[in-house]
Amino acid sequence: MSVVSCLRGGAIALKNVSSPGKCLTIIQREMGHGPRKMVITPSRWQWHKFKDMFHFYVMLGAIPLGALVFAANVFIGPAQLSPIPENYTPKNWEYYSHPISRFFARYLTPSHQQDYEKYLHFMYEENEKKQMRLIEKKVREVMAERGDSQAFYYRPILTKYHRMVRDEYEKLKDSRGL
Repeated sequence: MSVVSCLRGGAIALKNVSSPGKCLTIIQREMGHGPRKMVITPSRWQWHKFKDMFHFYVMLGAIPLGALVFAANVFIGPAQLSPIPENYTPKNWEYYSHPISRFFARYLTPSHQQDYEKYLHFMYEENEKKQMRLIEKKVREVMAERGDSQAFYYRPILTKYHRMVRDEYEKLKDSRGL
């Protein structure tokens, strides 16, 4: 196509040169389909950066995790049932068949016994708070009934601190021989 357009331009130039009144011919090449203009569009840099980072981090996580799961399934495989020996208590993670779920149960999640003991501790703390509130209520009732003191100086203290102070006093008393 470019050869044809050059020849066409050259033929027009030869025709114009051969005519007597026209010595100068300007050949203009029109390559586009209209005037040249630059369309201003919003930048897509942020979108391309997001795609690059997304693909990078997905591949950073997907490839190693995929290889880990593949290796666990192919080389280790699911656990086989076997009879439990005498005097052996299975650990809580030994009840899971897949090696990845065994890993999570062993190192990342608390056992049922730990959950139960945390719940018992929570219930113990709540019971202590309830008993303290009952004691405070009784103290306020007695102070209101007798009317002999103000309540602003009363600070509830747990019994364990009284015991600690008493033990320290006993040690001091025994060491000095008082």
